Amino acid sequence: MSATDIAADPIVVGVDGSAAATEALRWAARAAVQRNADLRIVHGYGYAADEFYRGELPPAADIYAALDADSERILAAAAEEAGTVADGLVVRTAMPPLPPVRALVEESRAARMVVLGSSGRGGFTGMLTGSTAVAVTSHAACPVTVVRYREGEARPPVEGPVVVGVDGSPVGERAIAAAFEEASLREAPLVAVHAWLDVEYDSAFNQARVYFEGGPHEQDEQRLLAERLAGWPEKYPDVQVERVVVLDRPRHQLLERSRTAQLVVVGSRGRGGFRGMLLGSTSQALIHHAECPVLVVRPGEVT
Repeated sequence: MSATDIAADPIVVGVDGSAAATEALRWAARAAVQRNADLRIVHGYGYAADEFYRGELPPAADIYAALDADSERILAAAAEEAGTVADGLVVRTAMPPLPPVRALVEESRAARMVVLGSSGRGGFTGMLTGSTAVAVTSHAACPVTVVRYREGEARPPVEGPVVVGVDGSPVGERAIAAAFEEASLREAPLVAVHAWLDVEYDSAFNQARVYFEGGPHEQDEQRLLAERLAGWPEKYPDVQVERVVVLDRPRHQLLERSRTAQLVVVGSRGRGGFRGMLLGSTSQALIHHAECPVLVVRPGEVT
């Protein structure tokens, strides 16, 4: 089924015809099936008209017609591919005449999750993991998943635990909730990682390790993790939980664990960093370098 109306709380995926976007589409389709949600496939092309013509007069009608035709082709192929994931999946399509970032941020206001590929042909993904991915993850009104996979692999992993970074921040609480839901939906174990030293230089790191490791500060951090997880195992008794407290940089630990995980979940920014930052260094490092899909949970407000 294909339509252009918006259903409540769909899974939204941005497509541009690239192989990475196709993998993101498949991932999003499976996520929609797991949640009994609709899948909304979006292709924004508003930026392209500006690239074709930058003069004072508007672009010719045939340029818009060509863009429309290309978008319709991309969306039709994506809808057909989504239908191969599961019978009965409700698939809706949209091609707003907006730049990709704006289109997806607008879509996020009515979405349960926005899904992006890790690279593309310059549309919704592009560049490294993409300035688009960073911008959408920074401004979306819902969680954003960037579908990454291991070097040499053609598809994202479907085996391994769900890993969540726990830092005690308010958005970190949302990340914990999302991680338990993901683990339950996937029938996967959950690894809750609290890495509690965020320094950049090895000398400072080594000095801190000698000072803190095994002392009362480590006990405080173990207590923090226990407090943050309190109540969740009872809500999700089917989820096996491994608790990890380690004196290390959070992004280092989470990147390492992404090598064997099927999903890493983090808040958009944690306790550190500068006030007003929309996306922290840990979440940015993960969406650029993780070896599995990364789910970035937003604070909940529209920015």
